[in-house]
Amino acid sequence: MSAFVDRVTIHVKGGDGGNGASSIRREKYKPLAGPDGGDGGDGGSVYLQADPNATSLLDFRYLPHRSAGSGTMGLGGDKDGSQGDDLVLSVPVGTVVFKAIGAEGESKHPGQRLADLNHAGDRFMAAQGGVGGLGNRHLANRARRAPGFALLGEPGQERDLILELKSIADVALVGFPSAGKSSLIAAMSSARPKIADYPFTTLVPNLGVVEAGDRRFTMADVPGLIPGASEGKGLGLEFLRHIERTEVIAHVIDCATLEPDRDPVGDYKALEAELAKYVDNLELPLGVIPMDHRPRVVILNKCDLPEARELAEFVRPDFEAMGLKVFMVSTASHEGLKELGFYLASLVSGLRERLRALARQKEEERVVIRPLQSKGGRGDGPAFTVERRQDQAGNHWYVVRGDKPERWVRQTNFDNEEAVGYLADRLAGLGVEDALRREGARPGDEVRIGPGDQAVAFDWDPTIAAGAEMLDGTPRIARGKDIRLEDAEGRTRRRTNSQRREEYHRMMDAKQAVRQVMDQERRAGHWADPAVDDDPHDQEGLLGRGQDRPASAGGGD
Repeated sequence: MSAFVDRVTIHVKGGDGGNGASSIRREKYKPLAGPDGGDGGDGGSVYLQADPNATSLLDFRYLPHRSAGSGTMGLGGDKDGSQGDDLVLSVPVGTVVFKAIGAEGESKHPGQRLADLNHAGDRFMAAQGGVGGLGNRHLANRARRAPGFALLGEPGQERDLILELKSIADVALVGFPSAGKSSLIAAMSSARPKIADYPFTTLVPNLGVVEAGDRRFTMADVPGLIPGASEGKGLGLEFLRHIERTEVIAHVIDCATLEPDRDPVGDYKALEAELAKYVDNLELPLGVIPMDHRPRVVILNKCDLPEARELAEFVRPDFEAMGLKVFMVSTASHEGLKELGFYLASLVSGLRERLRALARQKEEERVVIRPLQSKGGRGDGPAFTVERRQDQAGNHWYVVRGDKPERWVRQTNFDNEEAVGYLADRLAGLGVEDALRREGARPGDEVRIGPGDQAVAFDWDPTIAAGAEMLDGTPRIARGKDIRLEDAEGRTRRRTNSQRREEYHRMMDAKQAVRQVMDQERRAGHWADPAVDDDPHDQEGLLGRGQDRPASAGGGD
């Protein structure tokens, strides 16, 4: 089986962002000294990079699923999580990246073109890593001194892509099957393609490097084309794309064919017609010469045979009348190959200078359009949209879409009531609740935030402390509960410094009053003899009332 693969479908996923940490600093004599939860690390991204040493997409056929490293969770003590490692995938120069379209479980077909890696070192971000969640140290403010929650890390981007390789060569050899293209590239370079005496011997493009003096260029042997190739006949469109990036198109014509309905001029016109049909739906990048303006060269092959030489000399004036450069060659005797190599080298050298000048001109003419920026550095477009939807049964719901609301939902831990309250405050501050009211939403209606099956659904429960219902100008309080700030089992909230100082002075004054009373009793002799009842009216004394106390043990008279 051939090791050349020029189209694959891959599944890439960026690394997930790490969760933020919810932690409180612990110091001696300082309980609840403040939040110190670290941020989660960002996930790594997946990149596709054009590498001149890569020649095929074979690795992606066996390993189509690629993912970058995920970020780690933040820790207490202001320790941020580590970032995930990026994954750089090397692809051949000339790889085009498309968005894969198709239902799950079915074959994919190319959609929107995302990138064109036609230069060595070109890089494209195939899947972006998720952003790490913020720790509670970044969520504290004047009203929320010690948040008991942190934000979750965002999941990495995940999508299917189609990679399509379009060979980067200077000269493309095109022709009917068994015209001698593989023999020609083997005779002019060190390439060793498969050569046999039956049609469609070449099933994959072959590249060869040709040296002509001090000049060097690459030549591509494209598999044989037949009439109807632009419609998928023969090898069809599978390999027509490999001549999109070539600078020179060389027609290799078999002058020794035994088919009665073919002639050299007819073969040339038939292939040009197929190329014209293929070019109609072709989108070329900047700095590339349109295919119908690229120079053509006619190579009359197999001229070592007497019948073929006679036919070549007969049709040569017809090609020259079309303004084409014609060469009569033989891959068996190497006749005319040296002249052909030097001519192609000079033609390629001139075209390279022309392409560089054209690329510079296109770059200067390119107009960069940037969106208008508001004073806060954000775009002027709406941050979200609200849409009311209804099914056939009459059930209705509201769908909220927007980068911010969807990102906030992904960052929320719905098991933490305080985090849910924080999300509600953020949505209200963005204006989501006001927009839902304008769309006719009522308390208890279902609201979905996010796309399709990934949406988070909940029952809308607006509060008086948020949105347009605050008509008296009262500052909005944070929704959600923090059990550390509420009375529990008779314990009060944490005291302030002034309250501690006041309680301390009261305690010291009480101690001083007790000391004075005890000193007075000592001076009065109340503590001299425990058996003497100094206060006969004392209801709580150890000896009881004076008239009821028992006689002393030593008295009898």
